[in-house]
Amino acid sequence: MAAVREQFGSRLGFILAAAGSAVGIGNLVGFPVAAAKNGGAAFLVIYAFFVLCICLPVMMAELAMGRCSQKDPLNAYRQLSGRSKLWSIAGWLSLITPYMIAVFYMVITVWLFGYLWQVGIGNLDKLANPDYFAQFINSNSVFAYFLVVALLVNAILLGGVKNGIERAAKILMPTLLVMLMCLVVFVLTLDNAFAGVSFYLIPDFSKINAGVINGALSQAFFSLSLGMGIMMTYGSYMGRNEKVAESARFVAITDTGVAFFAGLLILPAIFSFNPSVNTAELSESSVGLIFTFLPKIFLALQLSIGYFGASLVAGLFFLLVFFAAITSLVSITEVPISSLMETKSYSRKKALLYLTLTMALLSVVCILSFGRIEWLTEFVGYAGKSKSFFDVVVDVFYETILPLNGFLVCIFVAVKWKKQNFDVELECGDPEYKGSLVERYVNFSLSSIIPLVLLLVFINTVALKYFAVNLL
Repeated sequence: MAAVREQFGSRLGFILAAAGSAVGIGNLVGFPVAAAKNGGAAFLVIYAFFVLCICLPVMMAELAMGRCSQKDPLNAYRQLSGRSKLWSIAGWLSLITPYMIAVFYMVITVWLFGYLWQVGIGNLDKLANPDYFAQFINSNSVFAYFLVVALLVNAILLGGVKNGIERAAKILMPTLLVMLMCLVVFVLTLDNAFAGVSFYLIPDFSKINAGVINGALSQAFFSLSLGMGIMMTYGSYMGRNEKVAESARFVAITDTGVAFFAGLLILPAIFSFNPSVNTAELSESSVGLIFTFLPKIFLALQLSIGYFGASLVAGLFFLLVFFAAITSLVSITEVPISSLMETKSYSRKKALLYLTLTMALLSVVCILSFGRIEWLTEFVGYAGKSKSFFDVVVDVFYETILPLNGFLVCIFVAVKWKKQNFDVELECGDPEYKGSLVERYVNFSLSSIIPLVLLLVFINTVALKYFAVNLL
């Protein structure tokens, strides 16, 4: 007799957990920098358009597949396709992708905890040193931080869907939102902060080109955790009386709202630190901005609020980003856990133990690839650059495969699962959805516009990332 599928205890719990998976480092740092470099509010408008018209239908498709099948991504594809071997490949991609993303996301979360700890013990001045980050990532203390983060993630996941993931989301997400708003209010009181607000909110459409549009779509797609199997897994934990379309909208609104307010935090802070800042000099990397640029800004606050005050603001920021990283990491790791429990009939405890050991091994390999072991540091080369093992994991499983996975979801729903089955699933618990304008648009876009756009993004990403050729 099959075990009863775990479920979220409430609609709010699902929304907070799903939003927690979506709200991550990309929202809090990546989006503000992308907006700064690409037209401010003009980028924001394009981003919001893609969230609404491209990403939301894909999210609804993933949630519907999960809820209908009551399975993890691998077994959802198998069940809904009639155990097609071809579509099992798409299922495996949806399983391997979050597994490998969890590996590198663990490394970044460990760094965040390490910086949070250093701020807490009064070492903000050390973090502001340009050479500190390179020393930090190769220090032995990283392994101690790794152990703490691993124990925290395991404690949440061990509690299961309702008592672990949902309970943690109900604590971490509201706390995250309150901290974000408090930091925004504080930053807006700084001298020259409103120069950053003006830069952020006054659109500059002259900077919009095909590359920026591609970047906005990629940012939106990655930000909402699409293509990672998370929404499919969380969909399998939804009750039959839940409104999939409405829940997806709430998740998208929360995610976009956090990104917007993160812009009101990061850009005014940067302009307050240096009113004549050249945004072209800002790091394209969220990692670079968090760990090398922002500590200098926080330290500069000591001139107005003292060293303790500056450390307090820095601590709140790193706690904010750490909470965002933890909620995302928990969601990502839940995907392969769900699959092991379903496919191998493992208990949650056994599945978690297996994944902890294997992911920890790969995460340690990533940690060793920043200069400790030469062959891991110079792992491969492409597009004229040498890449470490960590770089390859990020490039392949985060920046390349996600749009491909999204493309496969669209094709599966339109061609294999069929429109009528998809509609029936979305109408379940939501009779108002039937015959609505949203239903017509979602059906049309998932079978035409969206898969074409995602395929183009995937092809351009491959060309740019591995051959240094931008097709757009």
